[in-house]
Amino acid sequence: MSSKKRILVAPLNWGLGHATRCIPIIHGLIDENFEPVLASDGIALQLLKKEFPELEHHELPSYDIEYAKNGKNFKLKMIWDSPKMLNAINKERKVVDTLVDTLRIDGIISDNRLGIQTKKVPCVFITHQLNVLTGNTTWLSSKIHQNIIKKYDECWVPDLKHKPNLSGKLGHLKKEKFNIRYIGPLSRLQKKETPIIYDVMAIISGPEPQRTFLEELLMEELANFGGDVLLVKGKIQEEQITEKKGNLTVWNYMTKEQLEEAFNQSNMIVSRSGYTTIMDLAKLGKRAFFIPTPGQYEQEYLAKRLHKKGMAPYCKQEDFNLNKLLEIQLYAGFENLSFSIDFDSLFGLFKSE
Repeated sequence: MSSKKRILVAPLNWGLGHATRCIPIIHGLIDENFEPVLASDGIALQLLKKEFPELEHHELPSYDIEYAKNGKNFKLKMIWDSPKMLNAINKERKVVDTLVDTLRIDGIISDNRLGIQTKKVPCVFITHQLNVLTGNTTWLSSKIHQNIIKKYDECWVPDLKHKPNLSGKLGHLKKEKFNIRYIGPLSRLQKKETPIIYDVMAIISGPEPQRTFLEELLMEELANFGGDVLLVKGKIQEEQITEKKGNLTVWNYMTKEQLEEAFNQSNMIVSRSGYTTIMDLAKLGKRAFFIPTPGQYEQEYLAKRLHKKGMAPYCKQEDFNLNKLLEIQLYAGFENLSFSIDFDSLFGLFKSE
């Protein structure tokens, strides 16, 4: 029997962002002589299984998250689907103690999975959203989220505590109400000096149907771009598929190593303004154009914030066309933010007997 402490790592299946930012955490656990056990559902679990085929993995109840077809109905759709989400959270709460006992778990790291918490072992919650933006109900959604976070032993925010930082008011409270640790931005990628091969790299992510809407839009627009384009669909499937369509090189998905190479080989990036992508861009010091998911307050806030800071332009999904990419040259882009995480210190919660 292994003497290593077993840590359950459970990211939310909401696009790929939560799973991908857990990748450096998982590597850190392995390097610090822990035994990670993976748990999620859907494409998030599929991604982690492909990245860590040697690790034990388990499926959790699905939140069954799907965006509204019209961004104006985003909040209404979330409210409509909230019973399904609450049901999944309640199922998590019911199974977590059993998981801890049957899997011999010594600690838990939950990335936004609201029901993966127990008093049996030390529990950590990862989030960049201490404040959850929902328009005129932000005060309520933030309070509910903060009350859930309080149940965990520590809350890890993947950002810097002081200015300048990446998350702004999302990841910073006027007064800290629980045990918050700012661990620095999380990125699985490393900056490398490589020749530029692609003029534009478009990376698509997020729940359906908006993921498909953006894919169709970018495929149509970028086919007329006068340069080489790499488009990554963000569709985790059984096999990798790549095809050449005129100036477009299209992949269904890429592994961490392939994405790292592709990012470094690309002159500019077109993507959602998801926080995980922003952390990657900050690590690599890239120029970007953002298309926030329609109706998603968090992505809209981040895109507007980076626009105001002169770092990257953005537009609404329905307003995007090729001419918008010319705006990138008017912005400073992301500075190469070099950061490292002291995993020995970070995992101290799990080392105590």
